[in-house]
Amino acid sequence: MSGGWNTIESDAGVFTDLLTNLGVKGVQFEELLSLEPDALAQLHPVYGVIFLFKYPTNEPYRGTDKPLDGTFDYDASERLFFAHQTIQNACGTQALLSVLLNKADPSVSQEGDAGYIDIGDKLRDFRDFTIALPAEIRGEALSNSELIRDTHNSFARSSPFIDETQRRPDEEDGDAFHFIAYSPIGGTLYELDGLQPAPISHGACTQEDFPQKVMDVLQRRIARYDASEIRFNLLAMIRDLRIRAREFADEELLASEERKREAWRFENALRRHNFVGFAGEILKGVVSAKLAAGGSAYDDWVNQGKKKMEKRAAEQRARKGGEGEDVEMQG
Repeated sequence: MSGGWNTIESDAGVFTDLLTNLGVKGVQFEELLSLEPDALAQLHPVYGVIFLFKYPTNEPYRGTDKPLDGTFDYDASERLFFAHQTIQNACGTQALLSVLLNKADPSVSQEGDAGYIDIGDKLRDFRDFTIALPAEIRGEALSNSELIRDTHNSFARSSPFIDETQRRPDEEDGDAFHFIAYSPIGGTLYELDGLQPAPISHGACTQEDFPQKVMDVLQRRIARYDASEIRFNLLAMIRDLRIRAREFADEELLASEERKREAWRFENALRRHNFVGFAGEILKGVVSAKLAAGGSAYDDWVNQGKKKMEKRAAEQRARKGGEGEDVEMQG
């Protein structure tokens, strides 16, 4: 077995820099806040989408004879890059690789499929080595790839208190989330989910059809959840928008995209560090200042903090009775 995989966030900046660090060129992710086809179509060319959703724990998830939507295409497992997921927390990176590695072969990625992606030498070597293997062995190869695992883990939030790589299934608590991919490949819309036995075909699909057809599939999938469930996230894998900006001499778009990249780099740098020591030093400084003030300054400060926490706890209990609260989704 490979070493552990940590949880990473469903975030456009995380996924974009993850691919860049793997050696991929000319690709980025954009978060979609709407399921309107036009929102996706305006990002053309689109290689695929990554969908994050709450994993259903109260019913069987893995299909046998037929999925809940679409049909299993077992023959596609032989000609596409499709890998079974064999380890926890790897589904986000596995989903984006499911799109990426099916756009790396000119014999499969025809012009109508948003073209060819330069995936770099290291990922090309990995794809060439694994493409002839069965899906379950591809999954093991992916899980054991030090290059992919180490790059993935470099975007996990740093915590001195939790080692996610050592968690056992019986220690899991709270809701679980899962990433899957959708992509038009060879004239067919495929759902690529490493927890399913094979790629799922959703019928014929050109690049021009993709925004409408994939949104229809996603709408049907979301409709199977309770109306109160709002924890979904959708990211589009697209061509680097800076390329478009340069092609059309759009200086405003280019400047905006460069600022976005700089913000992503800053946020991803923060993810690699924990601030427990920093926070501890600030707390010690504040305590020392309160004690130096003398009188009841320290006790008043502590009591004020207790009242704020009690108020916050009461507000959280009140929210639990509503339709749900905004949460940070990870998978």
